[in-house]
Amino acid sequence: MSLLPESIRVIERGWLSANNIVFHEGSSATLVDSGYLTHAAETLALVDRALEGRTLARLINTHSHSDHIGGNATLRRVHGCRILVPEGMAPAVADWDEDALLLTTAHQQAEPFEFDATLAPGDALEMGGLVWQALPVPGHDMHALAYYCATERILIPGDALWRDGFGVMFAELHGDNSGLPAQRRTLEMLRELDVAVVIPGHGAPFADHAAAVDRALARLAAFEQSPERMAKSAMKALFTFTLLEKRRMKRAEIGGYFGQVAIFRDVSKRFFGREPAAVAAQVIDELVKAGILIEQDGDIVARGH
Repeated sequence: MSLLPESIRVIERGWLSANNIVFHEGSSATLVDSGYLTHAAETLALVDRALEGRTLARLINTHSHSDHIGGNATLRRVHGCRILVPEGMAPAVADWDEDALLLTTAHQQAEPFEFDATLAPGDALEMGGLVWQALPVPGHDMHALAYYCATERILIPGDALWRDGFGVMFAELHGDNSGLPAQRRTLEMLRELDVAVVIPGHGAPFADHAAAVDRALARLAAFEQSPERMAKSAMKALFTFTLLEKRRMKRAEIGGYFGQVAIFRDVSKRFFGREPAAVAAQVIDELVKAGILIEQDGDIVARGH
């Protein structure tokens, strides 16, 4: 039996593209999050299937990262849908500030898009015939919003809470020490909600909300004790994301890549006091040993490619 009401369709994606959530609303529909740019055609096909003949009227984002906004421009061109974004991310999108959107910093892609309205913490909105409240969930993204339906006890937290953790602490990686305290406040707030099912930004919907928050808090505590552990975890996640897009890279070239991409270069020096190539070698070795990446004929390859 489905954990979700009949009006909700969850399109579970991989880790390059965030999940897409389609809400049926009579003859129209709303979509939350749109995946990564290089998957835009796939996103369009998946969403079209989930619409089941309905018109896509609205697209709403949880936050501004490339794996959540990458299909916005394509979906708007094809469907003419209105786009609503969290108010905190609006200036960066309006100015298309690729540094603020972490595109230049992390060497990621997104296509510029226009939005029609913003959502603020505390706002109420209807999706799928249900009333949802926008909740501030800073940490992974300092302007992120979660969407919570109290009547059905459903939480859409974006990357603020996964079944086994949460997204990269970008503020901390950039030297802003407010990221971890914000993530703690977010998790403590989410822990107080009455939640029957979580639809995360990545991974399948799940019911064990309280246990997931406990696991996330334990992970956060480890990061608070060791900023270096947090930084290494982030480097692994970000490089795995890179490989999911590029599919493979020559091992001999990855050290140079770490030196060229701002977030890899800066974190290597800020947290480890080492040259990026040395940090790259350690990250690759640990990811290959863990079976997350594969080495083939001098190339490092994303598993499944």
